[in-house]
Amino acid sequence: MHLYEQHPYWLMKNGLVANYPSLENGLTVDVAIMGAGISAALTAWYLRNSGRSVAVFDKRHVGMGSTAASTAFLQYEIDTPLTELSRYVGEQDAVKSYKLCREAIYDIAHICKTLKPAFDFHLVPSLQHASFKTHTVKLHDEYLLRKKHGFNVDWLDCADIKKTFGFDAPGAIFSQDGGEVDAYLLTHALLADFKKKGHHVFNNTAVSELIHGKNDIKLRTHDGLLITAKKLVIACGYESLKYVPKKIAEIHSTYAMVSEPLPDKYFWHKNSLVWETATPYMYFRVAGENRILIGGRDDPYHHPNIQPAVIAKKTAQLKKAFCKKMPHIPLKPDFSWAGAFAVTKDGLPYIGTIPEMRDTYFALGFGGNGITFSVIAAEIIRDMILGKKNNNAGLFLFNR
Repeated sequence: MHLYEQHPYWLMKNGLVANYPSLENGLTVDVAIMGAGISAALTAWYLRNSGRSVAVFDKRHVGMGSTAASTAFLQYEIDTPLTELSRYVGEQDAVKSYKLCREAIYDIAHICKTLKPAFDFHLVPSLQHASFKTHTVKLHDEYLLRKKHGFNVDWLDCADIKKTFGFDAPGAIFSQDGGEVDAYLLTHALLADFKKKGHHVFNNTAVSELIHGKNDIKLRTHDGLLITAKKLVIACGYESLKYVPKKIAEIHSTYAMVSEPLPDKYFWHKNSLVWETATPYMYFRVAGENRILIGGRDDPYHHPNIQPAVIAKKTAQLKKAFCKKMPHIPLKPDFSWAGAFAVTKDGLPYIGTIPEMRDTYFALGFGGNGITFSVIAAEIIRDMILGKKNNNAGLFLFNR
């Protein structure tokens, strides 16, 4: 799959962070991980002290799939509102899913502190505003349900929003729990720490065939080399779908842009994450170097690529929508790109095993919460591989 087109800001800013070799000889490990994006890196990192030998393989370079195009908009709110998710899975499990995503934000904050050197991570609040007046009642119901279950949220009316954020909206939920991170750099930092424990990371190592034996799994590379493992983790993002025998997600194309740097006076209340209730929704946040990141304008997945004229058009639409809200900010696009984006029916990820593939674990953190879902997946898969019970695994099963 073409997972992004043109110039993702993080990749252009950071470049090639580290070099990893391709596989040159056959290898035997306890756990093989396919993929080397943020989902795979988190899973590898959680397994680094497990007593198992672990190796990570990617057909590209580390982080250069969907992770390079991630906007790393870290909110605990799942794309499916809590009120709606409660109708899908029951209120108790819906609330638990939301709370796990909130915990994952703070887990990432803790991980970033423990990395040496400490990794740059920021906790920031978020604002979800009603796109239209007709959305206000449902959004307020959402606020009441979150408040009932202990989420740290406030309701802002149109006057509050105008006073605090400087734009017009009929109502909004202001939440204290959100975050922002450079997912591409974090992937490299996690794998560097993982390697210090004696594990392996390989670039340019494409797997062409999976062979499930009685006591092991063999991965045959395009070069004909064999990787033998007791356990396999598939964390290839949207490309993992080819290994799942049933349809579990719809693939969309999504768009993002990052502005030129701006003076501090143009930024808003606590540099909050801002997003709306429309589907698809537009969102924006402060990126590094005093830049503004804007994303959205999703449409059906373009295969095999998206023409520059389409990205230019979407960039103009994102800029226009932002400037309508914030006309006082002299925003100029500097980087723009398109990426793949998967949506599940209930907005939840798929984590765990399928009957067709023994000793194989999937970390599929689809949706707008890909990074927080990846933290949850890493914890669950670690426990599964180590034979430990995880009380959250049942929320994300393939047969739900």
